[in-house]
Amino acid sequence: MDWKLELVSVPVSDVDRAKAFYVDQAGFVADHDHRVSDEMRFVQLTPPGSACSIAFGLGLSDAAPGSVQGLQLVVDDIQAAHAELKSRGVQVSNVQDFPWGSFVFFQDPDGNGWAVQQLPDRG
Repeated sequence: MDWKLELVSVPVSDVDRAKAFYVDQAGFVADHDHRVSDEMRFVQLTPPGSACSIAFGLGLSDAAPGSVQGLQLVVDDIQAAHAELKSRGVQVSNVQDFPWGSFVFFQDPDGNGWAVQQLPDRG
């Protein structure tokens, strides 16, 4: 049996600001934005090429905005990813090299923390 992680909840304080950041700056694809009622809104976004999406909105979580840390994306070219994020206005760290890969780090407007990793050459 396959167990696939499909959706991760990311708590935010301002749904429209978060959606603009993730779509316009981080380059995520807007999959859904549904207002179920005045108390509930569901937004789902997916990083390009990912099988897993993020979700946020109104009435979805009691977690504190900015409390999710360690979300991780994997790319083939960390330099290109760094350049793209920076060109889109994301405050991204410099590239950091470790034996387990090269990374850049950024946060959304609420402080939810992301790592972008290029895996080391396995050859």
